[in-house]
Amino acid sequence: MGLCGSVIWVSILGLCFWVAGAAIGVNWGTMAIHPLPPKIVVEMLKDNGITKVKLFDADQNTMSALAGSDIEVMVAIPNNMLAIMNDYDSAKNWVDRNVSRYNFNGGVNVKYVAVGNEPFLSSYNGSFVNITFPALQNIQNALNDAGLGDTVKATVPLNADVYNSPENNQVPSAGRFRADINDTMTQMVQFFNQHNAPFTVNIYPFLSLYASKDFPFDFAFFDGGSAPVVDNGISYTNVFDANFDTLVSALKAAGVPDLPIVVGEVGWPTDGDINGNVKNAQRFYNGLLPRLARKQGTPLRPNIDLDVYLFGLIDEDAKSIDPGHFERHWGIFHYDGQPKFPMDLSGQGQTNKTLVAAKNVKYLPQRWCVFNPDGKANVSKLADNIDYACTFSDCTSLGYGSSCNNLDANGNASYAFNNYYQAQGQKDMSCVFQGLATISTQDPSTGQCKFTLQIDSHANHRVASPLLLVLALVPLAVFMF
Repeated sequence: MGLCGSVIWVSILGLCFWVAGAAIGVNWGTMAIHPLPPKIVVEMLKDNGITKVKLFDADQNTMSALAGSDIEVMVAIPNNMLAIMNDYDSAKNWVDRNVSRYNFNGGVNVKYVAVGNEPFLSSYNGSFVNITFPALQNIQNALNDAGLGDTVKATVPLNADVYNSPENNQVPSAGRFRADINDTMTQMVQFFNQHNAPFTVNIYPFLSLYASKDFPFDFAFFDGGSAPVVDNGISYTNVFDANFDTLVSALKAAGVPDLPIVVGEVGWPTDGDINGNVKNAQRFYNGLLPRLARKQGTPLRPNIDLDVYLFGLIDEDAKSIDPGHFERHWGIFHYDGQPKFPMDLSGQGQTNKTLVAAKNVKYLPQRWCVFNPDGKANVSKLADNIDYACTFSDCTSLGYGSSCNNLDANGNASYAFNNYYQAQGQKDMSCVFQGLATISTQDPSTGQCKFTLQIDSHANHRVASPLLLVLALVPLAVFMF
């Protein structure tokens, strides 16, 4: 996910669940200091009835864990590999290694290949504009040549900033692709149409709110309360519908009015910003999921099963925070696979229904690193030590409006020291900080501020599955590009 541009209909997200009449997916990101083992995550997906997942790579351990699950998978080619995919032989080898390799009875149910991740973001200054479409063509042609083209489609997850409305007419019906990429986008969507592949867009109502203090708060949700935007007699009461229909108008202008649309990412963060909290996330999902269940669609595409991936599955404490501190808190599950709040994925309005937590998760011992109040250490060095701890661990919950924002100075130090200590696997030398820290067996969590007890990466070791053992016998040179 990348930070959206200044377009008013900003959106982003991703995941997968089965709701009445609609398959909801999830985005499974793995940028964590101590990630859950893929095998545990796949069992969690199955326990929650999640039937589709969107990945950000094609990691062998992840793919192996998904084998035999029948979960529909979107695998991905990172942006830094797009230039390589401009060579057809490299694209063919990638498909052989990451798609054909798993295409057998009991293998992985690959449905899509995501060619890049939001490669046309304005902030990338055109770095990937000239190489994305050739990469897309080569991957789809390689899928076709491998005999998989009828069932596996190449797509490009794009940020909502690839389309907009004119400054003097900001309504969905005026939607067009961004002028600087219009020619490329027109070629790309016509290619999708030719190969029966969908347009994949990431829509993030939260980012519309984050980008502008003047954005009407209630317009980010689905339960009304905000003055509607009226467009040719159609009243838009939320930014998701307006954003989606702006894309519909852009596709119509490009000559492909009926092109299928997949919402690759959509969700709400639960920390790291004054508007990123559990209350707002619940409000957002309690509006989104029932709409999907009743096939409500949008004004320009009513009564359809929207193909949606929630963003995201699990918090990722190693993600870049350049877009904002909230970037590490998109998960509907905590870092350890524990649900954050009641959530009814069926969209049937069961307010107390909870997600099923990850099973058999092993944690480090019940030890926390906290500020040592004995007064013997040089307190003048406290700020430097907190900065050091936060440089190498996740302190985003300490920010303004976040869950640990109300701690005092000593509490801030304890939180920072503990996160570093946990990230380092509770090594004794990681809880010193020039004599300012000490190890405690008492959980220092208070109220909404939870002090992390990290996953034991060694205890949660990845046992090789039968598929991995089979693949290990296949010479990797066969699949190298």
